[in-house]
Amino acid sequence: MSGTSGNNGTSGTGSTGGTSGTTPRPPNPLSSLRFGYGTNGLTDLRLDDALGLLADLGYAGVGLTLDHMHLDPLAPDLAARTRTVARRLDHLGLTATVETGARYVLDPRRKHGPSLLDPDPKHRSDRVRLLIRAVQVAADLGAHAVHCFSGTIPADTSDDTAWRRLADALGPVLDAASDAGVPLAVEPEPGHLLSSLADFHRLRHALDDPDPHLLGLTLDIGHCQCLEPLPPADCVRAAAPWLRHVQIEDMRRGVHEHLPFGDGEIDFPPVLEALATSGYQGLTVVELPRHSHAGPELAARSIDFLNRAADTAPAQAGGAAQAATVAAAVAPAEGGLL
Repeated sequence: MSGTSGNNGTSGTGSTGGTSGTTPRPPNPLSSLRFGYGTNGLTDLRLDDALGLLADLGYAGVGLTLDHMHLDPLAPDLAARTRTVARRLDHLGLTATVETGARYVLDPRRKHGPSLLDPDPKHRSDRVRLLIRAVQVAADLGAHAVHCFSGTIPADTSDDTAWRRLADALGPVLDAASDAGVPLAVEPEPGHLLSSLADFHRLRHALDDPDPHLLGLTLDIGHCQCLEPLPPADCVRAAAPWLRHVQIEDMRRGVHEHLPFGDGEIDFPPVLEALATSGYQGLTVVELPRHSHAGPELAARSIDFLNRAADTAPAQAGGAAQAATVAAAVAPAEGGLL
Protein backbone atom coordinates (compact mmCIF):
# COMPACT_ATOMS: atom_id res chain seq x y z
CA MET A 1 0.00 0.00 0.00
CA SER A 2 1.12 3.53 -0.69
CA GLY A 3 2.44 5.69 2.12
CA THR A 4 4.03 2.94 4.20
CA SER A 5 7.31 2.20 2.48
CA GLY A 6 9.05 5.09 4.22
CA ASN A 7 8.20 3.55 7.59
CA ASN A 8 9.38 -0.02 7.12
CA GLY A 9 13.07 0.59 7.69
CA THR A 10 14.14 -1.81 4.91
CA SER A 11 14.30 0.30 1.79
CA GLY A 12 17.64 0.09 0.03
CA THR A 13 19.16 -2.65 2.18
CA GLY A 14 18.41 -5.80 0.24
CA SER A 15 20.81 -5.24 -2.70
CA THR A 16 23.71 -3.98 -0.62
CA GLY A 17 23.79 -6.40 2.32
CA GLY A 18 26.26 -8.73 0.58
CA THR A 19 28.43 -6.09 -1.03
CA SER A 20 32.02 -6.10 0.16
CA GLY A 21 32.81 -3.22 2.47
CA THR A 22 29.18 -2.25 3.00
CA THR A 23 27.57 -2.60 6.42
CA PRO A 24 23.86 -3.44 6.18
CA ARG A 25 21.62 -0.88 7.81
CA PRO A 26 19.88 -2.42 10.83
CA PRO A 27 16.09 -2.62 10.64
CA ASN A 28 14.26 0.37 12.06
CA PRO A 29 12.51 -0.69 15.30
CA LEU A 30 9.82 1.87 14.53
CA SER A 31 8.68 -0.29 11.60
CA SER A 32 6.50 -2.08 14.16
CA LEU A 33 4.25 0.98 14.46
CA ARG A 34 0.85 0.58 12.80
CA PHE A 35 -1.03 3.79 12.11
CA GLY A 36 -4.79 4.15 11.82
CA TYR A 37 -7.30 6.96 11.44
CA GLY A 38 -10.53 7.46 13.37
CA THR A 39 -13.84 7.39 11.54
CA ASN A 40 -15.06 10.11 13.90
CA GLY A 41 -12.87 12.38 11.77
CA LEU A 42 -14.46 11.12 8.54
CA THR A 43 -18.15 11.46 9.33
CA ASP A 44 -18.91 13.15 6.00
CA LEU A 45 -17.86 9.98 4.17
CA ARG A 46 -19.75 6.72 3.86
CA LEU A 47 -17.98 4.04 5.87
CA ASP A 48 -17.11 2.03 2.78
CA ASP A 49 -15.55 5.10 1.17
CA ALA A 50 -13.69 6.01 4.36
CA LEU A 51 -12.14 2.55 4.62
CA GLY A 52 -11.11 2.64 0.97
CA LEU A 53 -9.50 6.05 1.46
CA LEU A 54 -7.47 4.88 4.45
CA ALA A 55 -6.25 1.78 2.65
CA ASP A 56 -5.23 3.84 -0.39
CA LEU A 57 -3.30 6.25 1.85
CA GLY A 58 -1.34 3.42 3.45
CA TYR A 59 -2.94 3.20 6.88
CA ALA A 60 -2.78 -0.15 8.63
CA GLY A 61 -6.17 0.15 10.28
CA VAL A 62 -9.09 2.19 11.50
CA GLY A 63 -10.50 3.41 14.79
CA LEU A 64 -14.16 2.59 14.08
CA THR A 65 -16.57 4.69 16.14
CA LEU A 66 -20.00 3.04 16.27
CA ASP A 67 -22.37 5.85 15.33
CA HIS A 68 -25.53 6.49 13.37
CA MET A 69 -23.57 7.06 10.13
CA HIS A 70 -20.97 4.31 10.59
CA LEU A 71 -22.15 0.82 11.61
CA ASP A 72 -25.03 2.10 13.75
CA PRO A 73 -25.05 -0.12 16.84
CA LEU A 74 -28.77 0.46 17.46
CA ALA A 75 -30.09 -0.16 13.92
CA PRO A 76 -31.48 -3.53 12.80
CA ASP A 77 -29.33 -6.35 11.40
CA LEU A 78 -26.16 -5.30 13.23
CA ALA A 79 -24.60 -8.76 12.95
CA ALA A 80 -25.12 -8.90 9.19
CA ARG A 81 -23.84 -5.36 8.71
CA THR A 82 -20.82 -6.16 10.86
CA ARG A 83 -20.01 -9.18 8.69
CA THR A 84 -20.08 -6.93 5.63
CA VAL A 85 -17.65 -4.50 7.26
CA ALA A 86 -15.42 -7.39 8.35
CA ARG A 87 -15.20 -8.60 4.74
CA ARG A 88 -14.37 -5.09 3.58
CA LEU A 89 -11.62 -4.72 6.18
CA ASP A 90 -10.17 -8.08 5.21
CA HIS A 91 -10.27 -7.21 1.51
CA LEU A 92 -8.45 -3.93 2.16
CA GLY A 93 -5.93 -5.42 4.57
CA LEU A 94 -7.05 -3.17 7.44
CA THR A 95 -7.34 -3.96 11.14
CA ALA A 96 -9.61 -2.16 13.59
CA THR A 97 -10.26 -0.90 17.07
CA VAL A 98 -13.89 -0.35 18.05
CA GLU A 99 -14.47 3.05 19.66
CA THR A 100 -17.57 4.08 21.60
CA GLY A 101 -17.20 7.85 21.83
CA ALA A 102 -20.10 8.80 19.53
CA ARG A 103 -21.59 11.99 20.90
CA TYR A 104 -25.33 11.36 20.53
CA VAL A 105 -25.74 7.69 19.64
CA LEU A 106 -27.76 6.93 22.81
CA ASP A 107 -29.35 10.28 23.59
CA PRO A 108 -30.01 12.93 20.90
CA ARG A 109 -30.02 15.70 23.51
CA ARG A 110 -27.09 14.88 25.80
CA LYS A 111 -23.53 14.67 24.51
CA HIS A 112 -22.03 11.30 25.49
CA GLY A 113 -25.14 10.58 27.55
CA PRO A 114 -26.10 8.54 29.34
CA SER A 115 -22.77 7.55 30.84
CA LEU A 116 -21.66 4.79 33.20
CA LEU A 117 -22.08 7.34 36.01
CA ASP A 118 -25.68 8.33 35.33
CA PRO A 119 -27.80 8.61 38.50
CA ASP A 120 -30.57 6.52 36.88
CA PRO A 121 -29.69 2.80 36.93
CA LYS A 122 -31.73 2.24 33.77
CA HIS A 123 -29.73 4.88 31.94
CA ARG A 124 -26.46 3.39 33.16
CA SER A 125 -27.61 0.03 31.86
CA ASP A 126 -28.23 1.59 28.43
CA ARG A 127 -24.53 2.49 28.27
CA VAL A 128 -23.55 -0.96 29.56
CA ARG A 129 -25.62 -2.63 26.84
CA LEU A 130 -23.98 -0.44 24.20
CA LEU A 131 -20.51 -1.44 25.43
CA ILE A 132 -21.43 -5.13 25.47
CA ARG A 133 -22.74 -4.75 21.93
CA ALA A 134 -19.47 -3.05 20.97
CA VAL A 135 -17.54 -6.00 22.40
CA GLN A 136 -19.50 -8.37 20.17
CA VAL A 137 -18.92 -6.15 17.14
CA ALA A 138 -15.20 -6.08 17.94
CA ALA A 139 -15.08 -9.86 18.21
CA ASP A 140 -16.88 -10.23 14.87
CA LEU A 141 -14.49 -7.76 13.22
CA GLY A 142 -11.37 -9.29 14.75
CA ALA A 143 -10.66 -5.89 16.36
CA HIS A 144 -7.85 -5.70 18.88
CA ALA A 145 -9.71 -3.71 21.58
CA VAL A 146 -12.90 -1.88 22.56
CA HIS A 147 -12.44 1.70 23.72
CA CYS A 148 -14.61 3.29 26.41
CA PHE A 149 -14.61 6.16 28.95
CA SER A 150 -16.10 6.94 32.34
CA GLY A 151 -18.16 10.05 31.66
CA THR A 152 -18.37 13.26 33.67
CA ILE A 153 -19.48 13.30 37.30
CA PRO A 154 -23.21 14.12 37.47
CA ALA A 155 -24.42 17.01 39.59
CA ASP A 156 -24.95 16.22 43.27
CA THR A 157 -22.84 13.05 43.01
CA SER A 158 -19.86 12.49 45.26
CA ASP A 159 -16.57 11.18 43.92
CA ASP A 160 -16.90 7.99 45.97
CA THR A 161 -20.37 7.34 44.58
CA ALA A 162 -19.19 7.98 41.03
CA TRP A 163 -16.25 5.57 41.38
CA ARG A 164 -18.54 2.92 42.84
CA ARG A 165 -20.96 3.29 39.93
CA LEU A 166 -18.12 3.05 37.41
CA ALA A 167 -16.71 -0.14 38.90
CA ASP A 168 -20.14 -1.75 39.21
CA ALA A 169 -21.14 -0.82 35.65
CA LEU A 170 -17.95 -2.19 34.11
CA GLY A 171 -18.41 -5.61 35.73
CA PRO A 172 -20.74 -7.08 33.09
CA VAL A 173 -18.77 -5.40 30.29
CA LEU A 174 -15.58 -7.05 31.48
CA ASP A 175 -17.41 -10.38 31.67
CA ALA A 176 -18.48 -9.98 28.04
CA ALA A 177 -14.98 -8.91 27.03
CA SER A 178 -13.50 -11.96 28.75
CA ASP A 179 -15.95 -14.29 26.97
CA ALA A 180 -15.19 -12.65 23.61
CA GLY A 181 -11.42 -12.50 24.10
CA VAL A 182 -11.38 -8.76 23.38
CA PRO A 183 -9.72 -6.35 25.84
CA LEU A 184 -11.56 -3.31 27.15
CA ALA A 185 -9.40 -0.18 26.82
CA VAL A 186 -10.50 2.63 29.14
CA GLU A 187 -9.55 6.15 28.08
CA PRO A 188 -8.63 8.88 30.57
CA GLU A 189 -10.57 11.86 29.26
CA PRO A 190 -10.04 15.47 30.43
CA GLY A 191 -13.02 16.62 32.47
CA HIS A 192 -14.25 13.09 33.17
CA LEU A 193 -14.18 11.17 36.45
CA LEU A 194 -11.38 9.04 35.02
CA SER A 195 -9.20 11.75 33.52
CA SER A 196 -5.60 10.66 34.10
CA LEU A 197 -3.24 7.71 34.28
CA ALA A 198 -3.49 7.91 38.07
CA ASP A 199 -7.27 7.55 37.79
CA PHE A 200 -6.86 4.48 35.59
CA HIS A 201 -4.83 2.83 38.33
CA ARG A 202 -7.50 3.76 40.86
CA LEU A 203 -10.04 1.92 38.70
CA ARG A 204 -7.76 -1.10 38.41
CA HIS A 205 -7.53 -1.38 42.18
CA ALA A 206 -11.29 -0.89 42.60
CA LEU A 207 -11.76 -3.87 40.26
CA ASP A 208 -9.15 -6.01 42.08
CA ASP A 209 -6.48 -5.50 39.43
CA PRO A 210 -7.83 -7.46 36.43
CA ASP A 211 -5.47 -9.01 33.89
CA PRO A 212 -4.06 -6.20 31.68
CA HIS A 213 -5.15 -8.26 28.68
CA LEU A 214 -8.74 -7.84 29.88
CA LEU A 215 -8.81 -4.33 31.38
CA GLY A 216 -6.35 -2.14 29.55
CA LEU A 217 -5.78 1.48 28.68
CA THR A 218 -6.54 3.76 25.76
CA LEU A 219 -3.76 6.33 25.85
CA ASP A 220 -4.45 9.58 24.01
CA ILE A 221 -1.11 11.28 23.34
CA GLY A 222 -2.69 14.72 23.14
CA HIS A 223 -4.32 14.24 26.54
CA CYS A 224 -0.90 13.49 27.98
CA GLN A 225 0.32 16.86 26.71
CA CYS A 226 -2.83 18.53 28.00
CA LEU A 227 -2.81 17.44 31.63
CA GLU A 228 -0.40 14.68 32.68
CA PRO A 229 2.61 15.61 34.85
CA LEU A 230 4.93 13.51 32.67
CA PRO A 231 5.92 14.38 29.08
CA PRO A 232 4.00 12.33 26.49
CA ALA A 233 6.89 9.96 25.74
CA ASP A 234 7.25 9.18 29.44
CA CYS A 235 3.48 8.65 29.67
CA VAL A 236 3.83 5.98 27.00
CA ARG A 237 6.56 4.25 28.98
CA ALA A 238 4.55 4.50 32.20
CA ALA A 239 1.45 3.07 30.54
CA ALA A 240 3.23 0.36 28.55
CA PRO A 241 2.11 -2.68 30.58
CA TRP A 242 -1.55 -1.71 30.13
CA LEU A 243 -1.56 -0.24 26.62
CA ARG A 244 -4.32 -1.73 24.48
CA HIS A 245 -5.16 1.23 22.24
CA VAL A 246 -3.45 4.53 21.34
CA GLN A 247 -4.93 7.72 19.95
CA ILE A 248 -2.70 10.45 18.61
CA GLU A 249 -3.00 14.10 17.60
CA ASP A 250 -1.37 17.39 18.50
CA MET A 251 -2.41 19.43 21.53
CA ARG A 252 -1.32 22.29 23.77
CA ARG A 253 -0.72 22.23 27.49
CA GLY A 254 -3.88 22.94 29.48
CA VAL A 255 -6.16 23.13 26.42
CA HIS A 256 -8.27 20.09 25.51
CA GLU A 257 -8.48 20.68 21.77
CA HIS A 258 -7.52 17.98 19.26
CA LEU A 259 -5.26 19.62 16.67
CA PRO A 260 -3.72 18.51 13.37
CA PHE A 261 -0.05 17.59 13.61
CA GLY A 262 2.16 20.67 13.76
CA ASP A 263 -0.53 22.93 15.24
CA GLY A 264 0.26 22.06 18.86
CA GLU A 265 3.28 21.59 21.10
CA ILE A 266 4.10 17.87 21.01
CA ASP A 267 7.51 16.57 19.92
CA PHE A 268 6.42 13.39 18.13
CA PRO A 269 9.61 11.45 17.28
CA PRO A 270 10.31 10.66 20.97
CA VAL A 271 6.66 9.60 21.42
CA LEU A 272 6.82 7.23 18.45
CA GLU A 273 10.13 5.87 19.68
CA ALA A 274 8.59 5.17 23.08
CA LEU A 275 5.65 3.40 21.46
CA ALA A 276 7.88 1.28 19.23
CA THR A 277 10.06 0.16 22.14
CA SER A 278 7.19 -0.38 24.59
CA GLY A 279 6.06 -3.70 23.14
CA TYR A 280 2.69 -2.25 22.10
CA GLN A 281 1.32 -4.13 19.08
CA GLY A 282 -1.99 -2.36 18.41
CA LEU A 283 -3.00 0.57 16.25
CA THR A 284 -1.95 4.17 16.82
CA VAL A 285 -5.03 6.02 15.59
CA VAL A 286 -5.21 9.67 14.52
CA GLU A 287 -8.01 11.30 16.52
CA LEU A 288 -9.42 14.47 14.93
CA PRO A 289 -13.16 14.32 15.66
CA ARG A 290 -13.82 18.00 14.91
CA HIS A 291 -12.17 18.03 11.50
CA SER A 292 -14.45 15.88 9.35
CA HIS A 293 -15.00 18.80 6.99
CA ALA A 294 -11.38 18.32 5.88
CA GLY A 295 -11.13 14.60 6.68
CA PRO A 296 -9.60 13.22 3.46
CA GLU A 297 -6.99 15.98 3.28
CA LEU A 298 -6.03 15.62 6.96
CA ALA A 299 -5.88 11.84 6.67
CA ALA A 300 -3.34 12.22 3.85
CA ARG A 301 -1.32 14.87 5.70
CA SER A 302 -1.38 12.87 8.94
CA ILE A 303 0.03 9.61 7.57
CA ASP A 304 2.77 11.57 5.81
CA PHE A 305 3.63 13.41 9.04
CA LEU A 306 3.70 10.23 11.12
CA ASN A 307 5.85 8.34 8.63
CA ARG A 308 8.36 11.21 8.51
CA ALA A 309 8.37 11.50 12.31
CA ALA A 310 8.98 7.76 12.63
CA ASP A 311 11.84 7.94 10.15
CA THR A 312 13.55 10.68 12.18
CA ALA A 313 13.03 9.12 15.62
CA PRO A 314 16.32 7.82 17.04
CA ALA A 315 15.52 4.31 18.31
CA GLN A 316 17.22 3.75 21.64
CA ALA A 317 18.59 0.42 22.79
CA GLY A 318 16.94 -0.97 25.89
CA GLY A 319 13.62 0.75 25.24
CA ALA A 320 11.57 -2.08 26.75
CA ALA A 321 13.66 -2.04 29.93
CA GLN A 322 13.28 1.74 30.14
CA ALA A 323 9.50 1.38 29.75
CA ALA A 324 9.37 -1.14 32.57
CA THR A 325 11.43 1.13 34.82
CA VAL A 326 9.18 4.15 34.25
CA ALA A 327 6.03 2.05 34.68
CA ALA A 328 7.27 0.68 37.98
CA ALA A 329 8.14 4.18 39.16
CA VAL A 330 4.73 5.69 38.49
CA ALA A 331 2.32 2.78 39.05
CA PRO A 332 0.75 2.78 42.51
CA ALA A 333 1.84 0.26 45.08
CA GLU A 334 -0.61 -2.53 45.88
CA GLY A 335 -3.43 -1.16 47.98
CA GLY A 336 -2.50 2.46 47.26
CA LEU A 337 -3.49 5.12 44.81
CA LEU A 338 -1.54 7.68 42.87
